[in-house]
Amino acid sequence: MAGASDVHTHDNKENTDTTKGLNNAANQHTNGGGESNKNTAAKSASSLNPSTKRKFTDAAPIPDDPDSDSDDLIGVPIDQNPDQIRRKIRTFIEAGGMKVGEFCDTIGVSNNSYNSFLKQSGRTKGLNSATFENAWAFFKKRELKGIKMPSKKKQKTEAAASAAKDGKVGKDGKVGKDDGVVDISGIELPGEKEDAVEVYDTCDTIRKKIDAHLRKPGVTQAQFCRDLLAQYHGPKKPAHITGSQLANFRGKKGPSAGNSTSVFYAAYVFFEKMRIKEGKKKTKEREEMEAIWGPKGGFEIEKNMSNARYTIPVGTKIYTDKHGVVRF
Repeated sequence: MAGASDVHTHDNKENTDTTKGLNNAANQHTNGGGESNKNTAAKSASSLNPSTKRKFTDAAPIPDDPDSDSDDLIGVPIDQNPDQIRRKIRTFIEAGGMKVGEFCDTIGVSNNSYNSFLKQSGRTKGLNSATFENAWAFFKKRELKGIKMPSKKKQKTEAAASAAKDGKVGKDGKVGKDDGVVDISGIELPGEKEDAVEVYDTCDTIRKKIDAHLRKPGVTQAQFCRDLLAQYHGPKKPAHITGSQLANFRGKKGPSAGNSTSVFYAAYVFFEKMRIKEGKKKTKEREEMEAIWGPKGGFEIEKNMSNARYTIPVGTKIYTDKHGVVRF
């Protein structure tokens, strides 16, 4: 893994090259990414002639959809970057639009391609991915047909109806409101009142927990943001924790990426309370984190580790291990 300073430098370049990268993706979308001299020449000609329209049918194949026309995207440019498509995919899946496997089959990509694309972060990261092109086409067709993104409210209503049918009772005592969320209101962690709970999970681990939590029936992103804000009690409490802040944190990649954000700290406290309430044992990874970070008062949450700078001898490699420790 590259050092923190390397990542920071790359991110600056990434912001500068976003438009250029999207234009390159559009050219590849037209020409199918072929490597022959003929396709290379065609690609060059297309870039020299801005008026040349791309043909959607030349992109990575998408299985036939009885509700869409095969030619309805001819001449339509790719107007969103990979980060925007990743957010759309997450919203669609979490709202119950489709299961991951069904979505992959629908847009014609493998699970490996899907997972690789979703793990990336950056407006130009994943431009050459078939998942990016095909997911863009999938959502664009829905947009042109006036099909709205699925709503969490609908999913919650359906879950409540199912719970009522099964006779389930929620934590408020009402039938049909089994939201699957554990009541953690009676648990207080050491240091919580001062917003100084020691953290023993990496940012990547917390992202996985967030993803799993938001897939639960009846769990909404808005409510989760409110739950996160409720984990703060002292002067460090932010004015709010928004959906965009949550999405920004979830879009990062790396054990220490996002370590100083309010979402990371609050989510750790939230899930630690859930672990205690459910009586679950600490994982091996958690015990390793305590052994490594315990003497330091927990994982670093004050200084942004992505902006850290190190002076090292020429030729020395620097990387961050899976526990978030910078190694030379």
